[in-house]
Amino acid sequence: MKKKIASILAAVMVATTLAGCGGGADKAANSTASGDTGAFAVEGNVEFMVSSKAGGGSDIFTRTITDIITKNDLADNNFVVNNQVDGAGQISRRHVKDAKGKAADSTLLCFSTGDLSSMLSNGGLTMEDFRPIAILAADKHLMFTNAKTSKYASFEDVVAAAKSGQQIVVGGTASDERNVYDMLVQSLGLEDNLSYIVYGSASETITALMGGHVDIGIAKPAASKEYVISGDIAPVLALSSERFSEPFQDAPTTEELGYGVIELPVWRGVIGSVNMSDEAVNYWNEVFKKVTETDQWATDYLEKNLLVDNYMNVEDTTTTMLEAEAEVLASMG
Repeated sequence: MKKKIASILAAVMVATTLAGCGGGADKAANSTASGDTGAFAVEGNVEFMVSSKAGGGSDIFTRTITDIITKNDLADNNFVVNNQVDGAGQISRRHVKDAKGKAADSTLLCFSTGDLSSMLSNGGLTMEDFRPIAILAADKHLMFTNAKTSKYASFEDVVAAAKSGQQIVVGGTASDERNVYDMLVQSLGLEDNLSYIVYGSASETITALMGGHVDIGIAKPAASKEYVISGDIAPVLALSSERFSEPFQDAPTTEELGYGVIELPVWRGVIGSVNMSDEAVNYWNEVFKKVTETDQWATDYLEKNLLVDNYMNVEDTTTTMLEAEAEVLASMG
């Protein structure tokens, strides 16, 4: 079944507008996805920028990638990871955007859904200023009930209660959790029967769920795993095209329940300067593809951090990032 994608018209309009400008994202879309790099190789040291602090999710993502590349001889370069957080990360992004010549081919930027929102809200930069290279992994969402006190044993019970006129209160953050919630209730036609309370973090959502302040909580696997294992909350719905692994394996997907695939992956990827050559874009995409095929990536990154394998070639990465940008721009008005 087709995925439910919010604001699809806005996505198409923005993607079309950006393509007409003939800039970075357009160039990436027209370059060969994971093509044959032949004898091409990037020269010298590679600067891998991270627009957030060391030790965070983006930093771990970047350092895992560079470690795998080095240990497996996937590229003949030394990597320098540079955490530059000034200007809400815009300084780091501008550094990559402005790289020219050989530096443009050897300057990379860790880039996620959250970085996209920050970039656009701070003004001055768009995807047109960069070359999308690859998406490697994604976070997805689940819905939970209070395992000890909830009167709903399954998500089907929740839907039945809402359709009977009961008001269901859902908690989650203001960003991607709210967006995937909107997609779900619109698909189910239950906008009048479910209400949403915004919390500042997943931990706050889970605390509210355990305290009985909401009927349903939305969170990602990493934030909720320990509470599922402890028996405090129970996963009742996987907002994903596939079921999650233990301890979330009992939560059915929306498609299994007959609602189609409803998901909003929070992706992690890599972009480069608008001045990066087509050869370099394809070269790096192929390198990152090989990263995702290693056992170290599967065990030390995906399994350890409860993420989903989500490698995309250049073309699909470009489409996904443009659609995500359109979503953010539409939400900003």
